Amino acid sequence: MDLRYEHLYIGGKWVRPSSSRVIAPVNPSTEEALGSVPEGLEADVDAAVEAARRAFDEPGGWAAWEPERRAEVMERFAEQLETRAGRIAELVSSQNGMPISISRQLEAGYPTAVLRYYAGLARTTALVEVRAGLLGGSIEVRRTPVGVVAGIVPWNYPQVLSMFKIAPAMAAGCTLVLKPAPEAPLDSFLIAEAAEAAGVPAGVLNIVPGGREVGSRLVSHPGVDKVAFTGSPAAGRAIAEVCGRLLRPVTLELGGKSAGIILDDARLDPAQIGQDLVAATLTNNGQTCFLSTRILAPRSRYTEVVDLLTDLARSLPVGDALAESTLIGPMATPQQRERVEGYIAKGLSEGARLTTGGGRPAGLDKGWFVEPTVFADVDNGFTVAQEEIFGPVLCVVAYDDVDDAVRIANDSDYGLAGTVWTSDPERGKAVARRVGTGTIGVNRYLPDPVAPFGGAKASGLGKELGPEGLEAYLRVQSLYC
Repeated sequence: MDLRYEHLYIGGKWVRPSSSRVIAPVNPSTEEALGSVPEGLEADVDAAVEAARRAFDEPGGWAAWEPERRAEVMERFAEQLETRAGRIAELVSSQNGMPISISRQLEAGYPTAVLRYYAGLARTTALVEVRAGLLGGSIEVRRTPVGVVAGIVPWNYPQVLSMFKIAPAMAAGCTLVLKPAPEAPLDSFLIAEAAEAAGVPAGVLNIVPGGREVGSRLVSHPGVDKVAFTGSPAAGRAIAEVCGRLLRPVTLELGGKSAGIILDDARLDPAQIGQDLVAATLTNNGQTCFLSTRILAPRSRYTEVVDLLTDLARSLPVGDALAESTLIGPMATPQQRERVEGYIAKGLSEGARLTTGGGRPAGLDKGWFVEPTVFADVDNGFTVAQEEIFGPVLCVVAYDDVDDAVRIANDSDYGLAGTVWTSDPERGKAVARRVGTGTIGVNRYLPDPVAPFGGAKASGLGKELGPEGLEAYLRVQSLYC
């Protein structure tokens, strides 16, 4: 593959970048170059924000369109993305190592569902409400678009996480500047092509790939009204500081170290639980923020749980992300592999027992692969149980009773997600309600577009998806009559 873009999509046009610098992503399965895109600089950010500002502010612009009209454009946008689904899946897997079977479902399919969902909300959400005043008269409560949005997305789910921002912002009447991650910028140009083909008005969506400098410029730009960011807690805190100083609204989705509580009545037959358990713990090679990578097992069934997870991890084919049989692909970058290997070494040094994995798979001389790894005899205070590894590494922690399991689950700096595994769904829901996370699943975990997604503590601020995700892009005005 040698896919080269020479222009940036700004103001509804393909324009020359301000410099000759390029970003050249590399295939993590083969270590071969994939192509290049222009690297945006501050001047490109300024041009993109200006285009978004103009599209938002001009009389009759996107913010002034009737919701029905915006929804029609969004649905055409979804149709255009669907025509590019195969290319999107291939590009994503080639850039970040996501197994192609996963990429087809999530990166090529889920974003169009989100876009159509928000098109529907645009049609049905009441933007004006009249209330009888307690002091006489009436109050007209109006919801209006917040303005120009800076959307900053990571490399692990570039299409999905882009649409988490694009769809509700467009539905609300906002305009955007999207900054894809330098590790996975190629597929964002397919978003631009789809937007152009769908007739998305000039300036409503602008795309500027780049690194931290571009992100910093976007976050602090005087022409930006809101920031929506997905990434690391360290970067999120820095962004929150800037936005706090500027009194600028911000949505932050920052990751997690979620607990999967296996109750003592759970059915541990791999044929019944295996597929859902793998999906909830190891999807996308462990490079997923919501995964239940801390497995909490009752002492009475601890060995049984460890054996189940060990067998499941050993059974997962590791290989090239584009191979149909692959279920565990490579880490997205060599730095990410080093990070994961560093955590594996830390787990061993702290006294965790390795039951499978822990190294690089045999026979894969190229690519940044790590074996699916399971640690047993893990104390919840161990580094590997407290810090987000972002790789195919599971830690199994023992608990005494349900109260102990809930305590351990909540003993974390994060609060994004989690799972409960049981043969009694009602009992599972009762336990789940005691876990202090923004999302949690019983016997499965799958974020649904209609449900708010986001966490507490170090997992971030605000919500994406659901009606709550739309509200994040609206301002409220009270008009006293």
